[in-house]
Amino acid sequence: MSLTVGLAVIGGLLLAGVIAHGAWVQRRHAPRTALPEDDLRKKSHDAERIEPGLAGDAGDASAHASAAEQGHDLESALMRMASLAASEKRLALDGLIDALAPMALDQPISGEMALAALPPTRRVGSKPFAIEGMGSQGEWESLRAGEHYTALQAGVQLANRTGALTEIEFSEFVQKAQAFADAVGAVAEFPEMLSEVTRAKELDQFASTHDAQLLFTLRAKTVAWSTGYVQQHAARQGFVAGAFPGRMVLPASTAGLPPILALSFDTQAAMSDDPEQSALRSLDLALDVAQVDRSERPYPRLRDVAISLAATMDGVITDGQGHVISRDAMDAIGADLEHLYDTLENRDLAAGSPQARRLFS
Repeated sequence: MSLTVGLAVIGGLLLAGVIAHGAWVQRRHAPRTALPEDDLRKKSHDAERIEPGLAGDAGDASAHASAAEQGHDLESALMRMASLAASEKRLALDGLIDALAPMALDQPISGEMALAALPPTRRVGSKPFAIEGMGSQGEWESLRAGEHYTALQAGVQLANRTGALTEIEFSEFVQKAQAFADAVGAVAEFPEMLSEVTRAKELDQFASTHDAQLLFTLRAKTVAWSTGYVQQHAARQGFVAGAFPGRMVLPASTAGLPPILALSFDTQAAMSDDPEQSALRSLDLALDVAQVDRSERPYPRLRDVAISLAATMDGVITDGQGHVISRDAMDAIGADLEHLYDTLENRDLAAGSPQARRLFS
């Protein structure tokens, strides 16, 4: 073989090697894509025997509850549904978190008349505003057509996550409520402004020091994930599509309540034309503590979901700053939350209750 031919062969081999290496590198760095369901089940089964990257240890990482735990969860869910049905029937307004103004009537008025007199907006500044009526069942309720009311009451929320009710907001509340009272022929009685503003500040201080929103970030150890890959694994944990791209939620056991957990990732990646090619290197798992009933076991479920996803997706669990969250740190968070739940309940603001959901919003 001539030197020219030999060099050509060697050059061809080198070129083939470069192309093969390039293809290998491209495959290695391409985002993980959704797997066929049979392969995913096998991978999930294998991952149950491996502790994911909390701090790199090995151990048992199964996130499945025992049959006894499932039975307990079912019983708790039924009890919670009964208590929620009762609590949601109660007035939306509550003297614990609202400034109330009772309105006396000389004679009953129709729901249609009351509804027609309502102000166009249901807010006073940044605070919710509402008017309720004493109906034929002898209970306060939201105004509705077809009912007759013997008494009315207006209310404005004392505090929420925007802060405490201000004097300006209280004055606006008085103006709106008085205009409604005049329209329906009622006599309104308003609480003393400085007293309510002081009460609002105290409630806001309590809420500010007992407001917990937990966030775990799951980061890819090596290869990035496609959005399809993330969605597939999240769906296996019970998550469903949220209200906007890049958000999935774990629904509460009772329809209409806030989700137990939220999972979010880059919105632009979620809107990509090809969800299998968009590369994600992290996702967030969040729990808004005050919004979720304690009996849903939201924190244990947050922890279990994070551990399971880390195992099956080759990820590591960190805080928002990228620091790995250890097992001890997770245990400490759980212990602190138990104290927080007790504190909220002692203040009649149990996590997941209508009052807590309104206050911490």
